[in-house]
Amino acid sequence: MMDDNAQQQDRFAAAEERQIALSILMETFAEATLDGLDEDSMTQAALFVAFQKLVSCYGEDAVATFAERLPERVRHGEFSTMTRQ
Repeated sequence: MMDDNAQQQDRFAAAEERQIALSILMETFAEATLDGLDEDSMTQAALFVAFQKLVSCYGEDAVATFAERLPERVRHGEFSTMTRQ
């Protein structure tokens, strides 16, 4: 069993990795837009690939459960980049 310090370090490393991945994806979107690709097309493709990868890792039922929570998360501003009024 891991001690609390090791678990905390693992959580920090995972969060840092997700932040790096997010930065890479944001940069890729910006470059694609500069290359003339429609942002909506990129977004739809990214969502498709993301769900395809999630299903391959966790299975349809787990991903469906995850997706059921998305409307509430969107409405609560979890994915918003601007401050809500």
